[in-house]
Amino acid sequence: MAGNETRKSNVALREVTEDDLEVFFEQQNDPEATAMAAFPARDRKDHFAHWHKVLGDNTLISRTVTVEGRVAGNVGSWEQEGERNVGYWIGKSFWGRGVATSALSQLLEIVPMRPLYGYVARHNQGSIRVLQKCGFTLDRENEEHGILQLVMVLES
Repeated sequence: MAGNETRKSNVALREVTEDDLEVFFEQQNDPEATAMAAFPARDRKDHFAHWHKVLGDNTLISRTVTVEGRVAGNVGSWEQEGERNVGYWIGKSFWGRGVATSALSQLLEIVPMRPLYGYVARHNQGSIRVLQKCGFTLDRENEEHGILQLVMVLES
């Protein structure tokens, strides 16, 4: 296993490659996924511009999530408004299999900073469970752009 790859069961994290970006585009373009995340899909131009910005910023940590070698999504951490955040996007065909929980758990081993924050739409029960399984607890609720969000925190 390469030094930049971590693995638990059949879920692995690795560095993001240019080839992954097309898969990420298709995953974030799924209407059910965008409704669940309460996050609008980006058009092709904006998607690739966003990812090239992410990949060019060494303060961000981003990894491709794979399941048995297939790209299942991505997971990452970044600083925003004085908080260190985590986030993930898992393709719908991988939902309900523990992929997000495993990927986030592995990311937490890579990211030493604490506290970490995860923002999740209040209606996204699956993602709330992922954060809880990884040790996050409710910090506060807020509303952004008409979306009720839970702000979850991992203190240690």
